[in-house]
Amino acid sequence: MNDARRWVHPYGTAVEGDFQVSITDALDGWRHTRLRVAALEPGGSVELATGDDEIIVVPLEGGCDVTVVDHAGERHEVRLAGRESVFASPTDIAYVPPGASLTVRAVRGDGVRGIGVRGDGAPARVALCGARAARRPAPLPFRYLAAANVPVELRGAGRASREVRNFGVPGVLDADSIIACEVITPAGNWSSYPPHKHDEERDGVETELEEIYYFEVRADDGAPPGADPVGYQRVYGTAERPIDVLAEVRSGDVVLVPHGWHGPAMAPPGYDLYYLNVMAGPGPVRAWLICDDPAHRWVRDSWAGQDADPRLPMGGAR
Repeated sequence: MNDARRWVHPYGTAVEGDFQVSITDALDGWRHTRLRVAALEPGGSVELATGDDEIIVVPLEGGCDVTVVDHAGERHEVRLAGRESVFASPTDIAYVPPGASLTVRAVRGDGVRGIGVRGDGAPARVALCGARAARRPAPLPFRYLAAANVPVELRGAGRASREVRNFGVPGVLDADSIIACEVITPAGNWSSYPPHKHDEERDGVETELEEIYYFEVRADDGAPPGADPVGYQRVYGTAERPIDVLAEVRSGDVVLVPHGWHGPAMAPPGYDLYYLNVMAGPGPVRAWLICDDPAHRWVRDSWAGQDADPRLPMGGAR
């Protein structure tokens, strides 16, 4: 199958039940990570049995109430305040362990027009980031992480500047397998750069992780009616494991990285780019270790003495 058709899923092409985006191991060649996105009408809800997976509930737009009955029968309830949009700020999140039943319900109130929403819109769009949990002998507990406790990192410099919100990485959120974060790339900048990979287990150097990129884009203030926010994502392989993807992406699109070098993620002038990353793999240690493409590694050294883009951070303190 053509790589673009196999690994690129435009919005509306990976629908399952109440989820407008559904990436699971039902896809050929996909094993470790999951992503489901739901656009909820006022008071509307989605339900999911986590099974062998752990889940991070991430509000993309609006807020939601999360109800979980865990594997021991204990009930947990929390309201996620969420945010106006993915560009506005980091968000609070909830970690849901395996063996649980999960209900996410949109907070009733004024709707916000969003992707896949008609009329007055829904007050929430919610991402359920998932991964197969296979390392721990028993499930971890349900947890809530406040937005104020999400570390915000400015990565890169100059035109390679981006904002990384590390809500689901080791050292911030204890988990079995899942690693997740969000990245904001201002218009005109390059992200996921230099190109890098994480598809081999090399002790202390690289970990094997497949990765989901979920995208949203927006036009700069003052853009005329009819502006078409767009971004681009590159994935390429090695001689031993070829892959060749150069995707034009819009809000709600997904690019999968089963292996190979990935980057840059490009935000053209005029359009800010957001992506949500979900990673997991079969290795014995939950760690995010990457290897730069040797042909482009020198670019990282060139950042010394350059300032970060003054437009960052777009939302939330460093």
